[in-house]
Amino acid sequence: MNTLVIFLFGALAFFFGYRAYSRLISDRVYHLQDDLVTPAHEFEDGIDYVPTRKGILWGHHFTSVAGAAPIVGPAIAVIWGWLPALLWVVLGTVFAAGVHDSGALMLSVRHKARSIGSVAQEILGPRTKLLYLIIILLLLLMVNAVFAMVIGILFVGYPGSVLPVAASVIIALVLGQLLYRKKMPAFWPSIVALILLYIFIGLGQFVPIRIDGLARALGMDPVTAWVVVLFIYTYFAVQLPVWRLLQPRDYINGHQLIVGLAIVFLGVMLLHPQVSAPVVNFQAPGSPNWIPFLFITIACGAISGFHSLVASGTTAKQLDQLKDARPVGYGAAIGEGFLALSAILAAGISVHFAGEGSLARVVLTPDGSDWMTHYADWNAASGLGAKVGAYIKGVAYYASGIGIPAGIGSVFASVIVISFAATTMDTGVRLQKYVLQEFGEMYRLKFLQSHNIASLVAVLMALGLAVREPGGKGALIIWPLFGTSNQLLAGLALLTITVWLRKQRYPIIYTVIPMVFVLVMTIWAMLINLQQYLADGKGVLITFSLLILLGALWIIWEGSRAFRASTAEVDHVA
Repeated sequence: MNTLVIFLFGALAFFFGYRAYSRLISDRVYHLQDDLVTPAHEFEDGIDYVPTRKGILWGHHFTSVAGAAPIVGPAIAVIWGWLPALLWVVLGTVFAAGVHDSGALMLSVRHKARSIGSVAQEILGPRTKLLYLIIILLLLLMVNAVFAMVIGILFVGYPGSVLPVAASVIIALVLGQLLYRKKMPAFWPSIVALILLYIFIGLGQFVPIRIDGLARALGMDPVTAWVVVLFIYTYFAVQLPVWRLLQPRDYINGHQLIVGLAIVFLGVMLLHPQVSAPVVNFQAPGSPNWIPFLFITIACGAISGFHSLVASGTTAKQLDQLKDARPVGYGAAIGEGFLALSAILAAGISVHFAGEGSLARVVLTPDGSDWMTHYADWNAASGLGAKVGAYIKGVAYYASGIGIPAGIGSVFASVIVISFAATTMDTGVRLQKYVLQEFGEMYRLKFLQSHNIASLVAVLMALGLAVREPGGKGALIIWPLFGTSNQLLAGLALLTITVWLRKQRYPIIYTVIPMVFVLVMTIWAMLINLQQYLADGKGVLITFSLLILLGALWIIWEGSRAFRASTAEVDHVA
């Protein structure tokens, strides 16, 4: 299949999904036209609660939820064929992710910007909050630790990316001052900031930064040393008000997304190579059954529970008007769908680097031999770092079609991945801080209610998990739980939204269908995984799997009781 056909199909589906379906959800289901004072105005404090223009907030929300997941998931899933991956990305984005993301944002804003766990306590029942928070804390712990490892791997593999990523922090700090202290319009300063970032991307090729010497002095490998540096930076980053660093950097990254996707899709239109991945490949050697595992392998880029944490954790505190939940929540889901589409286009072709340094070229191999080296079997296909590398090579190939040298193209692609992953990590640690503070409030632990101490505990938890193994790979001990726990959280968020809609006598069919589908597929996959963990004697995975599964089933039971009660109440009123 020609990559141009795949791109046009995905782009048209996303366009009509946002134009038509998101408007239906906004107007008839979530009633986003309601006039209410949002928490950003009601509790404005200049730190976490900051009324924000929807364009800037879209950038923050998108880059916080994107990270590496919408790249890695589709890049792994093409082992089952490009068609199943494409259909789940497109249908999942339009009918599940957009509904889930904008719904979680809407629900949090209507409940004083409280987390999805706290909102569930009110809607589903008092026992659900603790269960929700345990699942959320475990999910955030995995995300923060693994994304630090991914960034460390990319810094070591692409040392030319270190300078532009570091420069982006300084540029964002300056941009934040201009936007919020000087009250300058956002567009042109952000364009200048983006141009400066691209200048540093070019300089990065000539000034690669490595910390091998520091790593040896500390008795660490380079990746672990980068993980430590990243968490030190993150501690200070989460202490800053959102307008100083998080918002302006994410706004720049939003521009990066547009430019990056433009390069990929323009390259597709000019080069339009044939996809080397098969149309369908349901019997891939060593792979689990595509049903249900396709639907947990591609999470971000179709539907992801992590989005409900961001929506109800940081974004809800910055939403200027309720109606902005459509462009910010649903719109960011569409943006992530485009990113997942680019991952299928990049990982689905067969390319390799030829030559080194400035003479390097990205060469297409029409016979598919290079693609097969990555996807010969499940073990080869499911590697986290390898799939990011496949994406970077694919982007570099498309960039070469518009005259960008392979070396600069690969650094550009790696900077995009790192920027998104770093933003997700920053937001994830900030969310973990909020969850720990909620634990402090629940159990009257005053030290955990402190911003500084909660931030420190959040950082130390993720850092401690990451450095348990060389190369920052400690998080991989429990990473196999990410797909199922993440999708389970998405289903539970949709359950919470559905019960609230029922209580308000609003239509529920638009949330019930994706909720049932996601919960069935995820619990099915969890039971298969649990059976395998029992056979392999993996005690840690068995313990956490049972904890997550039993907690989720309890929440579902509480949710079904609340739904029946709300139905009886609605019938009585009618």
